[in-house]
Amino acid sequence: MTSGESNSTHLSVLETAEAHFPDQKRLVQRLFYMNEAFHSMCEDLVAAAEALAHVEGLPDNLREARRQEYAALVDALLKEMGEALAQSKIVMLRRPPDTRPRSP
Repeated sequence: MTSGESNSTHLSVLETAEAHFPDQKRLVQRLFYMNEAFHSMCEDLVAAAEALAHVEGLPDNLREARRQEYAALVDALLKEMGEALAQSKIVMLRRPPDTRPRSP
């Protein structure tokens, strides 16, 4: 694969994730580039969506089972990605360390 194809694939994976979370595009972009687990979920989503789109080419005896399997996988990935986006918005507040001298 040439670097141009790699970059094109990279963008289509990101664009797919952005399409599912249009109100959170900037956060999706940040996690895509900064969080390896989120990046992997985006790639898995594209693979599952492509498999779902091509299920019609499968033999009749497999088609419906695979359609359900891939649809469930897409749903699960979207849920997990949504949770990752929500979790990334949480700011942990910590108290500063107590620097007062301790009384005996």
